[in-house]
Amino acid sequence: MLIVMKMDASERELDDVLERLSQSGFSGHVSKGVERTVIGVVGQTYPELREIFEILPGVDEVIPISKPYKLSSREFQPEDTIVRVGDIDIGGDELVVMAGPCAVESEEQVVETARAVKAVGADILRGGDFKPSTSPYSFRGLGPEGLEFLACARAETGLAIITEVMGPQDVDLVSRYADILQVGTRNMQNFVLLDEVGKARKPVLLKRGLSATIQEWLLSAEYILSQGNWQLILCERGIRTFETYTRNTMDISAIPAIKKLSHLPIIADPSHGTGKWELVSPLALAAAAAGADGLMIEVHPNPDKALKDGPQSLNFDNFELLMSRLALLATALGHNLRSRRSPGGK
Repeated sequence: MLIVMKMDASERELDDVLERLSQSGFSGHVSKGVERTVIGVVGQTYPELREIFEILPGVDEVIPISKPYKLSSREFQPEDTIVRVGDIDIGGDELVVMAGPCAVESEEQVVETARAVKAVGADILRGGDFKPSTSPYSFRGLGPEGLEFLACARAETGLAIITEVMGPQDVDLVSRYADILQVGTRNMQNFVLLDEVGKARKPVLLKRGLSATIQEWLLSAEYILSQGNWQLILCERGIRTFETYTRNTMDISAIPAIKKLSHLPIIADPSHGTGKWELVSPLALAAAAAGADGLMIEVHPNPDKALKDGPQSLNFDNFELLMSRLALLATALGHNLRSRRSPGGK
């Protein structure tokens, strides 16, 4: 349910509505737009509530929401959410590129990759440290040591860092190092973890689950938003279908669908979406053309020797080629690709 306040409603009237919600056992999340202020009511509502709240001073109308997700919906917030990370806006007019290795292997590997991707225009360094491997015998990350290596790469290049957090017990630790907390596909419905990253007050990137519907994905986003963390980015990374040639099936249609249903920014991960490096660039371009706010690309100095996901990682030359093509596409679409910067600059 949405409570729409009148344009001339006072702060006192707004506070009175929120107090009445609290007394009735509900919580209210306020969204102040250019033309109106809207309160999203969280909790199991019932029809009689509409009559109760419509008569309160300052209330213009009460609108039932048919969708099970409320805070992430366009009905609650018509304007796009922009997530700010340093001087980077995700969800604005620029196409933001996150790039780096699937797995942090050494300080030298991470710093070398950070320099290379920044030199051709990447904005954020992605590096997996705590790794959710399908097999317990696969490389599962370096843990705290890897976070130190990521911090060294940030100090060297000035790039912000995104890395995955796998359990609620690790949120505090990873938050001390990361600029963006990533919730991976296998943890999309780890609701205890979602609650914790919602409390962390750090930007969060939520990847779509392997077999998740768009509604399930937005309901997972609701967990984070309901904890008061509005710095949330969605990431389409392919879903599991009957096709076995590719690692996953990249759902490009999810990008404009999310843009219609939700105010949250959405980026695409064609590396996991395809599992084949030669398919990454075409799908990255397609995602950008479909309206993605950014891309996450796996890049490695020597993919043939990568400890994790080498077959889907671009080498430095192929990443540079992709960035040049993205620049052309962005121009054609009337968008901006953040300007290229020299390595080592802050």
